[in-house]
Amino acid sequence: MTTGGCRYSRRRFLQAAGGAAGALAASALFPSILRAEAGKTVDVGIASAASPTDRARKAVALLGGMKVFVSRGDVVVLKPNIGWDRTPEQAANTDPEFVVAVAEMCLAAGAKEVRVFDRTCNDPRRCYVNSGIKDAVERFARKNRVEEALRIYHVDDRKFIRTAIPNASTIKEWELYRDALDADKIVNLPIAKHHSLAGITLGLKNMMGIMGGNRGQIHARLSECLVDIHRRVPVALTVIDAGRVLLRNGPSGGNLADVKSFGKAFASRDVVAADLVAAGQIFQRSARDVPHIGKAMESGLGISSVAQIRRVEG
Repeated sequence: MTTGGCRYSRRRFLQAAGGAAGALAASALFPSILRAEAGKTVDVGIASAASPTDRARKAVALLGGMKVFVSRGDVVVLKPNIGWDRTPEQAANTDPEFVVAVAEMCLAAGAKEVRVFDRTCNDPRRCYVNSGIKDAVERFARKNRVEEALRIYHVDDRKFIRTAIPNASTIKEWELYRDALDADKIVNLPIAKHHSLAGITLGLKNMMGIMGGNRGQIHARLSECLVDIHRRVPVALTVIDAGRVLLRNGPSGGNLADVKSFGKAFASRDVVAADLVAAGQIFQRSARDVPHIGKAMESGLGISSVAQIRRVEG
């Protein structure tokens, strides 16, 4: 983004603006990231394809392509779900081919660097390896000689920073991961699945992976806390992996009998719209059935009405 001849990243602008005034200025300069403009429609791309790679590419293409979201020179964080010591077939983590496809699109759009990480729930090394994501990302980087531009790495506890959350309703500050705070763009890559406490987990909940500390504490007021986190660290694009969906015993799963092939991907610049459409199509749930989606709509985080959504299918 260029303002008065100077290139502003999301990071630099928000740091410079600060506080409530910064939030208001940011909403004016970054409406596509922070919220849907009142009365405006928001596109949700709904892609069907046999392979995870094709689903990811088609979903983003339906929105105009990755260059709509990522600019040349951006430092991009890809935030997949790598939280569980599970294989791709068990559908607890984002599909590795899906992650690589989005990383490739970011690089093709001109990203200077693409960083891939998650704060896992199970042993980090086992999660990264058994999910297949570490090997897939590193193999693509080696093959295409982009090891300096595309990196997957474990979180470092020293990089969680106690961060104020202006205008928060519930959590006024929290330990958030520095690389997410410093990124020019964040691309959110959740897998759609059942969640025993939240009902379902999609884009909104996936961003818990940038949080340090005792994340379990926020489940008492999960809906409000997720809205607070997204206000402080907005995402530029959400691409939901719904190729194989864990329908029961989530979020960790483990039993292949709980997994159903769905063969879709959902994408939107508005994480609330993406979650709402995916919740309806996959789980037959509305905002009333998923409290954190309903709260996000009420809070003006993104769309406030189903009528604002324009479904683009391919």
